[in-house]
Amino acid sequence: MRILESAGEKCARLLDEKIRNVKASWVQADEIHGFVFSKQDKVERDDAERGEFFTFLSVDMSSKLIINSRVGKRNTETTDAFLQDLKSRMACRFQFTTDAYHGYWRGNGGAVGRAFGNNIDYATERKIFMNRNAILTPPYLPPKLIGIRRLQRIGSPEMALATTCHAERMNLSVRLFNRRFTRKTLGYSKKLDNLRHAMAIFMAHFNFCRVHSAHGRTPAQAANLTDHQWKIAELLAETAENQQSMSA
Repeated sequence: MRILESAGEKCARLLDEKIRNVKASWVQADEIHGFVFSKQDKVERDDAERGEFFTFLSVDMSSKLIINSRVGKRNTETTDAFLQDLKSRMACRFQFTTDAYHGYWRGNGGAVGRAFGNNIDYATERKIFMNRNAILTPPYLPPKLIGIRRLQRIGSPEMALATTCHAERMNLSVRLFNRRFTRKTLGYSKKLDNLRHAMAIFMAHFNFCRVHSAHGRTPAQAANLTDHQWKIAELLAETAENQQSMSA
């Protein structure tokens, strides 16, 4: 656990330093559901350290770069912090698409409006599923998708590209490569900080070390944040160097 904590903190600082001035035209965001310590019905509703948590992720559609993330409750505070952090990392105006979670858009532009004002092209996508009970769908199968509703919220988004499919595909990668997000297992996090550390380690490796099949480069290469694929040794060296500079 001490190794996880040390590596997670160093990777978080590395990501904060390296993922800046991102030039992306289309960015998508989604939230990954999970829990810490126990399911929500086993803890008090206002427990800030246990129960249901969401990992907010933003993804550059072209490079597949995970631009930023935020682990917290699905509420106004977490949503605002996530979007303000995203704004600080972007170098230009871009088109942004999220799901229909009301915290993003409801009330004077919602959290997106508070973070970006009118300096963004923003749309939402809502997927409509058939009532599971209406067709007797087995509980282990997903409900059938019967419709998609896309709405323009701010600016002039290109509605043909207003989708969250790439962010949802990233959710699959997170669950595949990070045991803490695997459903119906005993791999869930027992502490909130451990979930955050694990997410930072995953992002650092995914962005800088892992070649993506979509373009044959790492996401950081495709986003012009580095000129080569990092080896694990280089990632370790960079995090150690980052730690030494922070100490100095």
